[in-house]
Amino acid sequence: MRTIRTSPRAVRTLAVLLATLALALLPAAPATADSGPVVALSRTEGGKGGEITVSGSGWQPGALLMLLVCGQGAPGKGVVGGTNSCANAEGRAATVDARGGFSARLPVAEPPKPCPCVVHVAGVTGRQDAVDRAFTVAGHPTAPLPEPSGDGRLAVLTTVRLEGDDGVLVRFGAPASREIVLTVGNLGPAPVKDPVFRIGTGHGVFAPQYEERQWRGTIASGGKARVRLPVELPAGAHGDYRVSVTYAGKVLAEQPWAVDRPWGVILFWALLAIVVPAALFRIGMALVDRARPPADRHRPRPRPRPRTRMRVPGFVRRVPGDAESTEATAVLPWFRPDSAPSAPESSPTTKGHA
Repeated sequence: MRTIRTSPRAVRTLAVLLATLALALLPAAPATADSGPVVALSRTEGGKGGEITVSGSGWQPGALLMLLVCGQGAPGKGVVGGTNSCANAEGRAATVDARGGFSARLPVAEPPKPCPCVVHVAGVTGRQDAVDRAFTVAGHPTAPLPEPSGDGRLAVLTTVRLEGDDGVLVRFGAPASREIVLTVGNLGPAPVKDPVFRIGTGHGVFAPQYEERQWRGTIASGGKARVRLPVELPAGAHGDYRVSVTYAGKVLAEQPWAVDRPWGVILFWALLAIVVPAALFRIGMALVDRARPPADRHRPRPRPRPRTRMRVPGFVRRVPGDAESTEATAVLPWFRPDSAPSAPESSPTTKGHA
């Protein structure tokens, strides 16, 4: 019997080939949830009036996303100025499916700030994830990104809360106001003097509308400070709102705010709906009364029936000229006319002459 001998080099080569073949046949490992959300664009450039497809994966299932074209932004640096630098009117919303993916059509619009521009995708509900992808808006002006306001880096150290109560006028549609209180710390190497925060209030799926609020004071490097910032809603606002605080283009904190319905306004309109028709009815009846003919207006009223007089038994009223008036009037048992003058007796002489 002949023995076949193989060299060690051939054995190593065969092992490498088998390992390579095994790796090729194995399925690709799925992306883990720790890889973070991903966003892809069908095109990286477009003009005003066009449309692109925005898709993604790795997002929280069932979350609601907001898609915007923003200026003054760059991937990894965020959007300077927040959503005030975005074309909010042309934004779109998308819902993440059960697998963590989404796909939506987004119209190309010119943002209010110059480029560099990005397509900003942020979570409205669920995890507050945000991803920016570079996008070029054809024909839109460009400008360098503004420099940061300082070397300080502020972070929230404690729980954020809203302080304040609603007055009586808020029940009748007056603007509701609160103070958002947060403790921030300076994690940067330089102090921060008179920082300017941006306070935004969002309702439902709409993007927050931001306003600048400056806090007077200095936060040293490694120090902390308690910050109070006023926030106010428009007149007649009610429902579930979301208050956001940003600094240097980054969201520091968000706090929900539930505003009751102004029942005083509803009560006022309900009373007005009752009082006005009643007043119009009274005015109409007065006009109808004036328009009636005078004969109907001055019609004589019926005379009242005469009252029945009670007759006492044994008592007869004497009426002059009555035939029965000569009869003796029955005297009531309790009546004694002692004071009545007696009639003079006639003398015989007088009778004879008669």
